[in-house]
Amino acid sequence: MAKKYLRVPELIVGFDTETTGLDVASERAISYGFCAYRYGTPEWSEQFYVLPDRPIAPAAKRVHGLSVEDIEAKRDRHTVLSVQSGLVRAVEILRRYQQQGASIVGANVVRFDLEMLRRSYESVFGKSLADEYFDLSLLSIIDVVEHDLAIDPSREDRPRRGLSYLCKYYGVAPGGHDALGDARATVEVFIEQVIRNNAGQMPLHLEFPLLGSNSSVEVTKP
Repeated sequence: MAKKYLRVPELIVGFDTETTGLDVASERAISYGFCAYRYGTPEWSEQFYVLPDRPIAPAAKRVHGLSVEDIEAKRDRHTVLSVQSGLVRAVEILRRYQQQGASIVGANVVRFDLEMLRRSYESVFGKSLADEYFDLSLLSIIDVVEHDLAIDPSREDRPRRGLSYLCKYYGVAPGGHDALGDARATVEVFIEQVIRNNAGQMPLHLEFPLLGSNSSVEVTKP
């Protein structure tokens, strides 16, 4: 069972993807969104699109609104990569932030986004991420859906806890099924969850290492 967080780690990275479909064994990511927050404040973000090597399912297009033609048309203003380059870039970002001790924040991120990344990497490159000395299971993960179940395990009162529901429940602007927007929304939901865990007490206490010991700093939520 997920633990209940009373503090926000110093460095957290929201991560989300939009995809060609829902089957992690066969579908592909068509956009990746990352956003880093330090001491609860956004400091970096990146979004890039991917031209998939398979069709986008009609049901998926109804959710995120992207066709292959839409992705092609984004080349003038956005980064559009091949499947291979998109996988390499996503792994580079995750590896870099893992090395910095960041926690990766998402919604169903282990079962969906990271699992699709792992399977796609194996399918495209013919080798596992472990062969690249990168073990996804070693990432520090905060899943806002699992965290919400730790806060309130009653499924009868709140049977559905997708990101859209959590945004509405915690008063966070929804991401609109845009990878970067949803990555940001997961981080904002998590911060609100921590505030709820502390019974709304302010300011937040944010953890960060100092000279090898555990310390904390107080920040006031804007």
